[in-house]
Amino acid sequence: MKLLSNTFGVLLCIVALLHSSVNLAQVIKPEVMLATVYQLPRSTSSKWLSEYWLSEKLDGVRGYWTGSQLLTKQGRLIDVPAGFVDHWPTLPMDGELWIARQQFDKVSAIVRRKKSDLLAWKNVRFMVFDLPSHTGVFTERISDMKRLVVAHSPTLGLIKQQRMQSLGALNQYLDTVVETGGEGLMLHHQDSRYYAGRSKRLMKLKKHYDAEATVIAHYKGKGKYAGKMGSLMVRMADGLTFKIGSGFSDEQRRNPPGIGSIITFKYYAKTTKGVPRFASFMRIRLEGTK
Repeated sequence: MKLLSNTFGVLLCIVALLHSSVNLAQVIKPEVMLATVYQLPRSTSSKWLSEYWLSEKLDGVRGYWTGSQLLTKQGRLIDVPAGFVDHWPTLPMDGELWIARQQFDKVSAIVRRKKSDLLAWKNVRFMVFDLPSHTGVFTERISDMKRLVVAHSPTLGLIKQQRMQSLGALNQYLDTVVETGGEGLMLHHQDSRYYAGRSKRLMKLKKHYDAEATVIAHYKGKGKYAGKMGSLMVRMADGLTFKIGSGFSDEQRRNPPGIGSIITFKYYAKTTKGVPRFASFMRIRLEGTK
């Protein structure tokens, strides 16, 4: 009896280790290329612009296709419905799960579900913007991305890459994208190679900045917000704390982000003390709490 008990215990340990290994495999962060923030130069020269490809910055959920699995940027396995990734190429792809402009909350909710819903995923596409394992420069990767998207599944799309000849045209295009509900633009140097980490050759251009902070307190609202949340106290990674009281829908004020959750907010500048000016809530981060 003692021998059987010991054997059973060993088997339980083996099962636990295997289960742990599977879970670890699903939370390993993919090594992705990250953009730096770019501000429009004061100079009127646009010589540098001819070396960059320009695309819209889609407001979706970033995804990483390993060649066999679809992961979030943080390494969580995304449960996709049967058939969604059929016939996808077996090489890694970096992209954005996207429906349309101003549909982030919808696609985020779809991706967060533990069990996929075929109907909910009907309008979602994986918009490819890079090939992590490709050793060529970005211009060469664009050509290969076009061939991959055309040759494979209809659930794959390609983010349009184009050239701009002047800063005036760049500014005008940025204004058009933002005014019609877009988030901003991405500028990718033509000779850039894909590597993990933040790159000065990949830049995001927006009308505002965004950052993340952890919710540490709720404050009750007054006046029209009586009985609801009025503002949040948040803490940034560097320890800076401040309040955010705008950008929330009525539903979000009734059910505010929980203490400990990580939110994304936008702002337009910083004070001399480093506090974001005109901070406004955007969304709860996909990965949830720390």
